[in-house]
Formats: sequence, structure tokens, C-alpha cells
Amino acid sequence: MTNLNTDIVIIGAGLTGLTLAFYLKKHGKKVLLLDKENRAGGVINTINEDGFTYETGPNTGVIGTPELVELFDDLKDKIQVEVPHSEAKNRWIWKNGKWHALPSGFISAIFTPLFSFRDKFRILAEPFRKPGNNPNETVDQLVLRRMGKSYLEYAVDPFISGIYAGDPSRLVTRYALPKLYNLEQNYGSFIKGAMKKKKEPKTEIEKRVTREVFSVKGGLNNLIEALKKEITSENFLLGSRKIKIRTNEKSFITSLINEKDESVEINSEKVITTVDAENLSTLLPFLTDRELDDLTNLNYAKVVQVVACYKNWNGIDLNAFGGLVPSKEKRDSLGILFPASLFKARAPKEGAILSVFLGGIRKPKMFDKSDEELQEIVMKEIKQTLKTEQNPDKLKIFRYKKAIPQYEESTGARLRIIDQTQSKYKGLILAGNIRDGIGMADRVKQGKQIALKIILNER
Repeated sequence: MTNLNTDIVIIGAGLTGLTLAFYLKKHGKKVLLLDKENRAGGVINTINEDGFTYETGPNTGVIGTPELVELFDDLKDKIQVEVPHSEAKNRWIWKNGKWHALPSGFISAIFTPLFSFRDKFRILAEPFRKPGNNPNETVDQLVLRRMGKSYLEYAVDPFISGIYAGDPSRLVTRYALPKLYNLEQNYGSFIKGAMKKKKEPKTEIEKRVTREVFSVKGGLNNLIEALKKEITSENFLLGSRKIKIRTNEKSFITSLINEKDESVEINSEKVITTVDAENLSTLLPFLTDRELDDLTNLNYAKVVQVVACYKNWNGIDLNAFGGLVPSKEKRDSLGILFPASLFKARAPKEGAILSVFLGGIRKPKMFDKSDEELQEIVMKEIKQTLKTEQNPDKLKIFRYKKAIPQYEESTGARLRIIDQTQSKYKGLILAGNIRDGIGMADRVKQGKQIALKIILNER
């Protein structure tokens, strides 16, 4: 048995855990970062082979919080942030057998075939509609009430597929899209709220929250490697199995089996979990069955990502971020992203990379199809929507059983149990994407805010 002592144990070495460890260590705290995998980074990983650079997990993030901007500043000598060139920022939506650009302004919104004439006219009255009063209103209910059916079907539905791989009839707006919910609740209208927020004074950091898509030169894994280097290897215990937390009067004992099959116990003042809901049930054996039920009642979308690489692309011009497929169109894919169109040096000069997404909440059975079946489906989607008969030079399939948490009505009970558990067991913090958002910017924001709260409370 090996016994260790540290200030803080962090369980889960994804982006949340790495951000936590980075800022806690920067402020002088002793940390140990545990993960069951033999590598840090969670679902973020980049592959470089045969002239192609592609992601096996998230393809991009959004510069959506001040904390993410500050992390870039803190790592400015270690990474180079990339944003797409202007042409590649277009978003396509599939309708009636062809791609249409998602409107980016008033004029394009008037002439787009994506929305009905009735809804285009109806949107003019959006600022005058009353705010909703149902705190558990789903995304589809909110959009139908304020914007109309065609906006739901050809803007919000594909957006939800692209972000959550989810179903807008099941996601609760105040949890899944809190900024949209707050626009209506605080300002009475999406349009009025957006206009007023635009006029509100901003700090210098807030001005840099551009909402632009981003990656890192060479791939997102370089962000992970930069954080790992700053945290330093002695603060990691990767390949840890059978992790469990025990409590005593003044501290926590975290037990595990390390990669050498040795038993380890770590004494710490605080423990922060950043793992998915399912793994919490084994980590926290001191919680009651009822508490664990509420805590772990979180649905995850099963997603398959198929990456197709072409050395010489001969289909339509991929001058866009990618294309999303509304569920109304009854196709097999959720959408196709064009990573090599967004960022430099991701493919040979005349080549292309396509990331095709399948499954999600509406089509979970895609996850269980064979590689041969998936390849057939993907090639049909590519050939029919991107107008090519060529086969890729490289095709890779990645499955994610718990890809994206769905913030449904059960979220309220989960947040209550998190608050109760943290109040009862001082020093235990339940973090990760079980709360506070699913995007990279959300994960960095949560990690930094928790770290600074710990530092400030101990001064």
C-alpha cells in the first residue's frame, strides 16, 4: 500500500480537470490529477498521419467565455489559437435536396428559402410577445412560441443536432441554452435582449469574447499537451482503476489501483470530481441510493464520428464550416464538418477532410452498426450531399457511447443533489459536464471559477 498526501485530488483529466489543476497549481496548491485512461485530455485528441490532421473528438470550440480568453493568454507562448477565415464561417442547412446558407443578417433572412413567409413576417412581432412562465419549457416549445415552426425545423433543430446531438423537444431551455432563456426572461425578447446586450459596456476581456469558432495550430491536442506540461508529470496518476472516495472528519481518502497494480491511498483536504454521471455511483459509495439515482439520472447521446480524408477532392467547393441536416429531412447523418476548409495545413493543398456525425438521441441504433454498415451509410451521405463519386484515401470510425450529456428535466433534481452533497461534505466538489454546459468554453470557465473560489476562500 502506498500512502500519499496532497491538498486537492482531481478525478478526471479532461479539459475541466486540466484547467482546475493548471490554476490550482499556479496559485501554489498541491494537486494530484487521476484518470482511468493512460492519457490526459478526455475525448479531445488529434491524429496526424499521411499529411492529414484531424480530431477524433470535438473538432472545434467557441471563444465564448472570458475564462477561455484568459487561458489562451496564460498559455500564449505555448499554443497558437486559430480561427477560420471569413469564407469558411458559412453554415449550410440541408433542405429539399440541396444546401442553403444559414442567414447571417436581416437581408439574407428575408430571402432565404429555409423559413416560411409567414414565419419571416411573424418574427417582426417577436419583441412584443410576452415572456414564458414555465421554468421547464423545452427548446422546441420556446421556439414555436416566439419564432415559428420553420425556424424550429430549419434553424434550431439542426443547431441542437450540431451541439447536443439532441432533440429540442427533450432539452429544457434554461439548462441547455441558458443564454437564450435569459434573453427572454431578462429583456422580454430575443431581439430586444440581443440589441441591449450589444450596447452594454464591456471590459477589455469581454470584448475579446468574440463567439468565433477556434482550434489550435496543429490540433486541439496541443492545448492538452500545453496544459500537461504546465501541470507537470508528477501531478498525474493516469491509468488509475477502482477509484473510490471515503470521508473522515477533516479530510478525504481516495483509494485506487495504479497502472502497476499497486494499491494507493491519497489523503487530501478536497476532492473534485469531473467525471460523467455514471462513474459517480462508484466514486461516491457513501451516498444513498436515492441520492445516487438523482445524481446519475443523466441521458447521454451516443455518437459516431466518421472521418473521411481525400488527397484530391473533386466534389462541390467546401467553402463553409460544414453542413447540418434537420431531422425533418430524414437523412442518416446529423451533419458533415469540413475541418480542412477551416484551418490551414490540415490536409494536402487540393485535399479535404470530412467529419460525418451519426446517431445522437434520435438515432441511437447507429452506434451499434458494424463498421461496414457505417462506411456504406457515410459514403452514401457524402456522395449524395457533396456531389462526388470518389472514395476517400482514408476512412476512420470513432464511437462515443457517452458523447454528450442531455440537459433534460431531470437536471433540476441533479443540481439540487449536487448542492446538498457539497454542503454536507465540505471539500467535495462535483464538477464536469454534469452541470454548467458542455462546450470547451464552459469547461474552462467552470474549472477556473472553481479553482479561484478555492484560492479566495483560503486566503
